[in-house]
Amino acid sequence: MSTQSTPPESDRIALLQGTLDVLILRTLVFGHQHGQGIARAIQQSSDDVLLVDHGSLYPALQRLEKKGWIAAEWGVSTNNRRARFYELTALGREQLVHETDQWRRLAAAMARVLGLEGAEGAP
Repeated sequence: MSTQSTPPESDRIALLQGTLDVLILRTLVFGHQHGQGIARAIQQSSDDVLLVDHGSLYPALQRLEKKGWIAAEWGVSTNNRRARFYELTALGREQLVHETDQWRRLAAAMARVLGLEGAEGAP
């Protein structure tokens, strides 16, 4: 029987600004969500490797809203609290496609470079 535990704090990965933006956009593809729900979805979908702190999340949400990539409105959360709910706009969907392509290209390039470690003549 295998049990899954949360990785130690040292194994979690800090998110760069652009990284957090694309993760928020991707999370909102599945429907509107409040800030805490977005943070929880990112953490869960990354198997607890990515932890989004509120000090980074809310400025990112404001930045994305200002760019027109997401829209926000006030509502009531499942625990009966007032919360801002965010949703992806058409412009945000276009940006997500662009950012996803860029991340795939970057990941492929990194894999090629890191794959050279075991090649003949490499340190």
